[in-house]
Amino acid sequence: MVRLPWRRDDGSEASDEAVVSDRDHDDAVVVGRFQDGTVAVYEDEVVVERVSRSRFDDRRIPTAEIVGVDYSEGITIGYLQIEQTGVDVDAGGLLSDPVNPNTVHFGRGSREDARAVRDAILERTRG
Repeated sequence: MVRLPWRRDDGSEASDEAVVSDRDHDDAVVVGRFQDGTVAVYEDEVVVERVSRSRFDDRRIPTAEIVGVDYSEGITIGYLQIEQTGVDVDAGGLLSDPVNPNTVHFGRGSREDARAVRDAILERTRG
C-alpha cells in the first residue's frame, strides 16, 4: 500500500485544519475549528483561540464592538475576518489573504463551518 502524505493511516483524508479542543466552549452557540485557530461564538462575545504556531494571541471580542464580518471562500484557502471597532481591517494583497488578529483561515472542507460562524456572529451583532 502506498502512503500518501495527505492521507491518514486509516486511509481517510487528513485535514489541514487546526485541532483545538472545544471542551471549554460548551455554552457557545457555534464553534469552528480552522487552520490558525478556533472561533467560538457566544451570545455576548466571540472568542478566537490561536494554535501554538500563530503569531497572534487569543482574543475575546465583545459583540458590541463587532461592526461586520468579511468572509471569502477563496479558491483553495478562505478567510473570515471579524471587523472590530479600533482594529484595522487588513485587505490583503493581489495574491494574499488578509492577516490580522481577528482573521482566521480555512480550507475548502471547512467552508460550511466558516459560514455558520459568520452567520452566528452577524445574528448577534444585528440584534
